[in-house]
Amino acid sequence: MKVLVLNCGSSSIKYKLFDMDHKAVIAQGGIEKIGLKDSFLKLTLPNGEKKVLEKDIPEHTVGVEFILQTLTSAEYGVVKSMDEIGAVGHRMVHGGEKFSQSVLLTPEVLEAFAACNDLAPLHNPANLKGVHAISAILPHVPQVGVFDTAFHQSMPDYAYMYAVPYELYQKYGVRRYGFHGTSHRYVSKRVCEFLGVNPEGQRIITCHIGNGGSITAIKDGKSVDTSMGLTPLEGLMMGTRSGDIDAGAVTYIMEKEGLDAAGLSNLLNKKSGVMGIFGESSDMRDLEAAVAAGNPRARLAENMYFYRIKKYIGAYAAALGGVDILVFTGGVGENQASARWGACEGLEFMGIKLDAEKNKVRGEEAVISTDDSKVKVVVIPTDEELMIASDTMAILKP
Repeated sequence: MKVLVLNCGSSSIKYKLFDMDHKAVIAQGGIEKIGLKDSFLKLTLPNGEKKVLEKDIPEHTVGVEFILQTLTSAEYGVVKSMDEIGAVGHRMVHGGEKFSQSVLLTPEVLEAFAACNDLAPLHNPANLKGVHAISAILPHVPQVGVFDTAFHQSMPDYAYMYAVPYELYQKYGVRRYGFHGTSHRYVSKRVCEFLGVNPEGQRIITCHIGNGGSITAIKDGKSVDTSMGLTPLEGLMMGTRSGDIDAGAVTYIMEKEGLDAAGLSNLLNKKSGVMGIFGESSDMRDLEAAVAAGNPRARLAENMYFYRIKKYIGAYAAALGGVDILVFTGGVGENQASARWGACEGLEFMGIKLDAEKNKVRGEEAVISTDDSKVKVVVIPTDEELMIASDTMAILKP
């Protein structure tokens, strides 16, 4: 069966088409700048070459239609007709407490998902646009929703509750939900396959480190704690997000800068993190180059970034009662040796010992710890789209 995976953002649509009989990607690309006059579709050809197709894409239905036309076109097509697409899997961001696993998208499910819009006002409505677009163009094709928050629904209440009046949880669902769940689930499962161990009995810490970053504590294959909270702002220092910050500092900044809620959200989500400290870029490659050039603000940002990861690894080792496997994934986690080294340096007392030579790996599965390290430290490239496609298949062909 061929499964199309869609990840719809407010102004973008990323896609991959899988041949699930061979678990192979046969087409991939994305549309950007939906609603703007310079919108385009960028696709990757089978030989790895990138191609940009410009087109006026005023809204998501037109975008999805353009993707399907491209998949069936004479020049770039990989299928003869849309009838070859057997199912569509969607990345759905915030399922609240309603969804603890992937589900077939029925009208009732979509209504329940839309009720979570207040928890993710930018992402959830965009996800729904993708679903409705497919319904309009391919009305008979089954669709499956895979939720970022679902994997973390196994967290115990003492881990997900905030110490604010309980009524706020009852009325508004104020609690920690966590994100990147599809990635954490994929790499925690894949690392066990890679190492040839059973997830049962394993204490695993997964570090999804990219422009956005989160760390998850996993016991017996289930999430028991994660660094992101009600929103993706909590936890690690990220590219443009502050991560953990004293709420008193937040109200102090609001008063001093005369900010309203929207202004404060913009400050903490888009102007903080690496960008806020370094001041020149939120990209870790730029930061690494500036550190090498001796930029003191870059060095400070890097030290803060690595230190926050290290603290969470230590905290989750405590929460798990020890750690057996430490996984790095995400754009930075998979590719930046200095980030992995900086996050693990000083953790030898916990049994974490990196091998400097093995740690030079980029973007491929590898054990990077020393042979005598008590904790296996492993790089596992994430594949959220494959996880979504696999879930779609599992639901349609149990």
